[in-house]
Amino acid sequence: QLQLVESGGGLVQPGGSLRLSCAASGFTFDYSAIGWFRQAPGKERVGVSCISSSGAGTQYADSVKGRFTISRDNAKKTVYLQMNSLKPEDTAVYSCAAALYCSGPFGSWGQGTQVTVSA
Repeated sequence: QLQLVESGGGLVQPGGSLRLSCAASGFTFDYSAIGWFRQAPGKERVGVSCISSSGAGTQYADSVKGRFTISRDNAKKTVYLQMNSLKPEDTAVYSCAAALYCSGPFGSWGQGTQVTVSA
C-alpha cells in the first residue's frame, strides 16, 4: 500500500515561493503518477498539477501555469511542487495522491499541508 506524506507548507507573502514535498513509502511509487490538489476554505478540491510515473509527462492547471513546477525524484520516492510568484488565491490545503495515470482515479491521499499567502 502506497502512503503519502506532504510537507513544506507555511505562511508566505504574495510574490514569495514555497516548495512542497510529497514523500512516499511503498513499492508502487515508481509506477505511480502523482498529483497535487488543493482545497480552499468553502471550495471544492481541485487539481493543481500531475506528473507521470517516469517524470516525462506533466500537467498544470491554467491558474498555476508558469508559476508552479512539479518534479519527482524516484530514488528518494518524493514528488516536489515548486511554487513561485504566489498569490493570495493560492491559499489552500495542498494534498498529493497517486494514480496509475494522471487521468486518475487517485487514491492513497496524504493528510495535506496548509499554504497561506498573505501580507
